Amino acid sequence: MPAAQGTIQRLFGAIAQAGRVLTGRQIAGRGLTVFPDDVFLVSYPRSGNTWTRFLLGNLIYQDAAVTFSNIESRIPEIYFNRDRFLRQLPRPRMLKSHESFQPHYPRVIYIVRDPRDVAVSFYHHNVKARNIPDDYPMASFVPRFIAGEFDRKFGSWRDNVLSWTVLRRDDPWFLMLRYEDMKRDTANALVNVVAFLDRCSFRKIDSSPQALQQAIELSSPERMRALEKQEAGSWVLTKGTRSDKPFVRSATSGGWKSQLSPESVAAIESAWGPLMQTFGYELVSEQNRPLASAVSDQGVRS
Repeated sequence: MPAAQGTIQRLFGAIAQAGRVLTGRQIAGRGLTVFPDDVFLVSYPRSGNTWTRFLLGNLIYQDAAVTFSNIESRIPEIYFNRDRFLRQLPRPRMLKSHESFQPHYPRVIYIVRDPRDVAVSFYHHNVKARNIPDDYPMASFVPRFIAGEFDRKFGSWRDNVLSWTVLRRDDPWFLMLRYEDMKRDTANALVNVVAFLDRCSFRKIDSSPQALQQAIELSSPERMRALEKQEAGSWVLTKGTRSDKPFVRSATSGGWKSQLSPESVAAIESAWGPLMQTFGYELVSEQNRPLASAVSDQGVRS
């Protein structure tokens, strides 16, 4: 009888899932409906995707400033919204994703960030989400980060980055952005994105110096932190997480230099050094400095 009950439960579960799919009530995720004019904003987690969403949202939708309350209707994340809701958004859509290579994504803006900074940000994110305690050693976290133990569905930093930059690097509908370049010259990065979106026949965007400056100011870490304090309890990514730990932290590049031990830095560079150099990230560990600046066996060159 238990076996028969299990079969019946699985059958009803399959029927219920089919109903959610047919009616568009399931969370979009990997099974979302993709339209040919979609643009996907993709990155490995903690690589600056939310900041980029604010920047582009404030540039594309200049009628009202982006907040955590309205970002999911401007540039929504595919993991927290129902497919039916996403299908009803005005087209062309821009959608946030953390997926490794997805061949059915027609147009992609991909953000790369120094994995040493990603490790630090990911650590604090997991503390905020209560996945690890406050006193969990960073030295113990880093090997697990390298192994891709957190958010396994996205792979490791290396898996995720290589999957897009190798398979799409010559595609005219693919644009790669380095987080560090965006921080150094945000206006120029936005100009490049607007040019890419124009090639994609995306909606017309005002990219005048005044519009660029307004988008940058409305997306500053200071404003985002202030908005987080007001709206964290209702935003899907922060509600239910620790309120004493910010989602928007320093939002800088190079913070790993003061937060990672030499051993942790060496571990990351030992695992991914050649690939990091390919993207212009300088190695600092003595044992890793001799690594070549281009790596043909991994399919990426500078």
